[in-house]
Amino acid sequence: MSQQPDLFTPVRLGVLDLPNRIVMAPLTRSRAPDHGVQKAMNAEYYAQRASAGLIIAEATQISQQGQGYAFTPGIYSPEQIAGWRQVTEAVHAKGGRIFLQLWHVGRISHRSLQPDGGLPVAPSAIRPEGKAFTEAGFVPFETPRALEREELPGIVEQFAQGARNAMTAGFDGVEIHAANGYLLDQFLRDGTNRRDDDYGGSVENRARLMLEVTAAVTAAVGAERVGIRLSPLSPANDMHDSDPRTTFTHAVSALNRFGLAYLHVVEGATRGPREVEGGFDLQELRRAFDGLYMANNGYDFALAQKTLAQGRADLVAFGRPFIANPDLVARFRLGAALNEPDSSTFYGGDAHGYTDYPSLAPAAVA
Repeated sequence: MSQQPDLFTPVRLGVLDLPNRIVMAPLTRSRAPDHGVQKAMNAEYYAQRASAGLIIAEATQISQQGQGYAFTPGIYSPEQIAGWRQVTEAVHAKGGRIFLQLWHVGRISHRSLQPDGGLPVAPSAIRPEGKAFTEAGFVPFETPRALEREELPGIVEQFAQGARNAMTAGFDGVEIHAANGYLLDQFLRDGTNRRDDDYGGSVENRARLMLEVTAAVTAAVGAERVGIRLSPLSPANDMHDSDPRTTFTHAVSALNRFGLAYLHVVEGATRGPREVEGGFDLQELRRAFDGLYMANNGYDFALAQKTLAQGRADLVAFGRPFIANPDLVARFRLGAALNEPDSSTFYGGDAHGYTDYPSLAPAAVA
């Protein structure tokens, strides 16, 4: 009988051979204030963490309309592509592997971030509760503009072009962001999609845009270089669905036609509890999906090892531990104590709280 893998067991993901199953989750840090262009400091940050089996770079907008937070990076201009190339070259020089997360925030934005000061867009004109992070600080969300049907093919193409641009920038692949209350999630869940055309109503219609984006992205760069992220139970960004089990089992089953590299699932509430009222067993999604299952949300070393040993995931993504521990893989391997992250430096700012967290002394790792 073959032994169950642990965090340090190599695994094949698409076209990549990963040396371990420890994934750096995508983490918004808002450190691209110059028109969404990554610089040398960003390259250093990612290179410090290149020992991860896979890095999924922070959510990156596919267009200006796709931006929802101040100082986040883009992947739609030549300058942004060149900036990201600095990052991928630095990661590859350290022997790492890196995907880019493709992002359109939909209604989770503000007109000050939008082209020509227009309203944010969404499947339906439903205002989310909460505040947007703008260059002027936090301001209340606005009621978005419902997208016209004829606008949707353009958004699909922006995702595909973002994927092509990511490959030009040297990424090993891309992750489609369909989680956490952003545009594709807004179309998928009935709490935010009240459309009466063929992109609303039934679960088949609500999943249509996500599947069209997936088809376009896989056609652009190859399915073996594409993953997707879902958050079936998360209320993040004022989200809900009347029947998440039906919605997401349909969505995951429909994704099987593409042969994706992995399915990345936020288990429970994003950055919150893993158990959510009205939830269902997310192992149903693991069983429904034909490829690798990447688990995320609230994992520490012990829970990750147990989850892999029980066959409940193939990879585990870690977020905040990677912020404060550039050498997280070595610390896990040695059972070393972890640095605590400083939440006051998570978003915006300079190298402090970004590239200055200490690594173990070389003698400790040897």
